[in-house]
Amino acid sequence: MVAILARTPARVGESFSGCHPVVPMARAPLSRTSVRDALDSAVIAIAAAGSDTPRLDAELLLAAAMGVDRAVLIADPGRGIEPAAARAFGDAARRRVQREPVAYILGAKGFRRLELAVDARVLVPRPETEHLVEAALGLPHGARVADVGTGSGAVALALADERPDLHVVGTDSSPGALAVARANAARLGLAVELLEGDLLEPVDGPLDAVVSNPPYVAAGERLPAEVGHEPVEALLGGADGLDVYRRLVPATAASGAAFAAFEVGEGQAGAVEALLRAAGFGALERVRDLAGIERVVVGRR
Repeated sequence: MVAILARTPARVGESFSGCHPVVPMARAPLSRTSVRDALDSAVIAIAAAGSDTPRLDAELLLAAAMGVDRAVLIADPGRGIEPAAARAFGDAARRRVQREPVAYILGAKGFRRLELAVDARVLVPRPETEHLVEAALGLPHGARVADVGTGSGAVALALADERPDLHVVGTDSSPGALAVARANAARLGLAVELLEGDLLEPVDGPLDAVVSNPPYVAAGERLPAEVGHEPVEALLGGADGLDVYRRLVPATAASGAAFAAFEVGEGQAGAVEALLRAAGFGALERVRDLAGIERVVVGRR
């Protein structure tokens, strides 16, 4: 550090030999933003953008930026944030203000017992889809089950994880989605056969069961802004949202499967149940999600 010389101004002819060095004062470190202040600012911005869960969003993003558990933020709100983490959090918060899903920003989403990698090539797994997994957990030992429209592999991988005796096949028409599913399967060490193609077309041989969370959003239906970041081909199901079911149910019947379970949108259970009944699935059941919506239709024959 360079010392600064201090003295009274010299008169003409006066030498500077009387100058004396001044010991420099140590610079005080710049104050770091606290967890509390960072969260408060982000929550205001995220709430103003329309998120229903602004504090949860902000806490998840800040915990990830700092590399700590969310509980640390709650326990120590006065904790300072390192500059690099503050920058990362600022970038993440700006993305959330644009209504990008938190799962895409973090690159991961929990589903049942699994932590899945997700990005814009796949839908973000939803809690209500866990009911689809639960419906299939009672399949006979060693059953062969196909998950149609597997996306990130959430349903197929959860079944392989919780019922390792099952022979699980996942299909998807999107190469990008299959790349995500294959990476998840490899990272988790779960054996699932993943095939590219339309519905059950790429599957050889008979099946015991078919499960699916197909595109079921009706044309013109209003959706949260976050959904605009997700792949449209995995969402839209035609004028009434039932186009895929009209093709999938006959394909399921032709596969030899004695069990079918399909996630449905609100108000669609009756129509999908009728399709299954017409295809020979006489024993029918509707499963409600935690909000009381009929979310999964199960058929047996």
